[in-house]
Amino acid sequence: MTRPVPTSCRQSVRTVGAVTAIIAALGCSDSTSPDKSGTFFGPVNGIGGGSARSYFTLDRSGTPTELGVLLTEGTLTGLPAATTEFVIELPSQASVTPFKHAVVDWQPSGHPPPMVYTVPHFDVHFYMITQAERAGIVLGDADLAARMVRQPAAQFVPSGYVAGMASARMGMHWNDPSAPERNGQPFTQTFIYGSYDGAFIFAEPMVAKSYLETKPAAVVTPIRLPEKYAAVGYQPTSYTVAYDAATKEYRIALSDLVRR
Repeated sequence: MTRPVPTSCRQSVRTVGAVTAIIAALGCSDSTSPDKSGTFFGPVNGIGGGSARSYFTLDRSGTPTELGVLLTEGTLTGLPAATTEFVIELPSQASVTPFKHAVVDWQPSGHPPPMVYTVPHFDVHFYMITQAERAGIVLGDADLAARMVRQPAAQFVPSGYVAGMASARMGMHWNDPSAPERNGQPFTQTFIYGSYDGAFIFAEPMVAKSYLETKPAAVVTPIRLPEKYAAVGYQPTSYTVAYDAATKEYRIALSDLVRR
């Protein structure tokens, strides 16, 4: 069967020998490997004077690379005066990760501990449990309190992280004592893990509003990882905070995903 020659290559085929003509034709043909790259979006949710939506990105081979939340510029204006959570649905394609939904928590006065986090900021939680399961995490009940403090086995604890604040609808927060803001530097961004009933249930980039207002260039920060994972799927090995001048959006993401 004769291979069709693309129009852009016909002149070279006419003026060279038969063997060279075939090579030229093959060189000008499209790649036979399909391009599976793409970015998929979740529903839009209003926040402040703007909106947020989740996204999930695949590379050319179809391998997941990033799961994140996009905030429009307007989200930094008209925000509530009280702490407010905004549930963000994930695109269906993100089911190959262990994450089931995301929540953007707006903290207008920040929160302790330590006191370095008492500035207006966003907590962007990516949960590995359902919304119904998260609603069952409460404080004050003795049995549930025992579940709150029940720690995962050592091999599942990210390197260097220690248990910290317990919160309803969230779980036990795990912090990195070596983080810059815990060692005399201003709080701009950091990374938190969360557990409940002996298992890690969320990954959380935490970003100061004042830092987003600087419209930062993309900063990709490696995160400390555990020896093992209880949940199977594509897990982050870094997180990204960035401002995109073209789309006028802030990007807060779990990045460099690797299957574990």
